[in-house]
Amino acid sequence: MYTTKKCSFCGKEVRLGQGILFVKNDGTTKSYCSSKCRVNDLKLKRDPRKLKWARRK
Repeated sequence: MYTTKKCSFCGKEVRLGQGILFVKNDGTTKSYCSSKCRVNDLKLKRDPRKLKWARRK
């Protein structure tokens, strides 16, 4: 019923209009379900494959 995107970090489903949309200078976009995922990806540069809570299914 709702259109969704996957979180760019953890892979969780995010409904359009919710979460955080990050647009890079080259025009590509990244969707995040929460600020926790955004900070871990952009600021801390962590690898989601090494975190148990962020494993993609």
